[in-house]
Amino acid sequence: MFSFAHIINPVIVDNSSDLFIAQPITFEAMRRAREFTGDAANINLYAIQFHDEPRIPLPDIFRRTPNLTRSVTDIKTFKQRKNLPLIKDILDRLYESSQAQYLIYTNVDIALQPYFYQAVDMFIRQGYDAFVINRRTITDKYITVEQIPFMYAEIGEPHKGYDCFIIKRQLYPKFKLGTICIGTAWVGRALLANMATYAARFKEFRNEHLTFHIGDSCTWRNNEFSDYFQENWNQYQSVFQQLEMECGQFEPIVRSYLLDSGDKRNIPAFNKYCIKKGKCLLSEK
Repeated sequence: MFSFAHIINPVIVDNSSDLFIAQPITFEAMRRAREFTGDAANINLYAIQFHDEPRIPLPDIFRRTPNLTRSVTDIKTFKQRKNLPLIKDILDRLYESSQAQYLIYTNVDIALQPYFYQAVDMFIRQGYDAFVINRRTITDKYITVEQIPFMYAEIGEPHKGYDCFIIKRQLYPKFKLGTICIGTAWVGRALLANMATYAARFKEFRNEHLTFHIGDSCTWRNNEFSDYFQENWNQYQSVFQQLEMECGQFEPIVRSYLLDSGDKRNIPAFNKYCIKKGKCLLSEK
């Protein structure tokens, strides 16, 4: 029986934010997935907030880690202040708060199917020690927790973005994450690069019906916060260089997968291949 520590970063928002609807659904879907799994796995759910932020109501099953004490705006200057946590600070708190064999981070607007943890357990038993599960996007007609069964039932559309990460505990201390923050681009790619570097067997699951997101508004792309986007890109380039300096240059297909965007990007055929320590290898299973 594997043990999991799963963390999210809830925030206080008003009803103009997409998270006003999404967060309660995320909390309840996580609770139901934990309950559905029962004793088949040891699962602890964690939440983390800033030290000066009001405590958001959570189901009793959640534990709170030590608070966040800084945001990216305490490190860099931006045109407008937006308190975005560093992904390293979130994962450090999770690592320190739990002895779980596997660490899980999902964005706070990502909801789980009931069988999520069982599927994660099965992927681990297939030999994957770090992997990412891409969400499916469902229609934005849902607004209440009571509608969750209908959300489960909607197959949705596959999404290319990264918002659900599973990491073997022993790998995490090696990670290089700089001052990359959540809430804008490149945070997922930074986690992918570390996972592809250090995992004995990494895979991106692109089409599984395991997580979902309501709508696809992409409010984080707002131009008024484009300097956060740029700063994360700068940090990601630095992280990528550190990884290659330590472990050697990635082979071309993996390098393109981790660095390129749009039509230039070459993505491994993950139905046939996995990545092992920066190399794209034929999957054994």
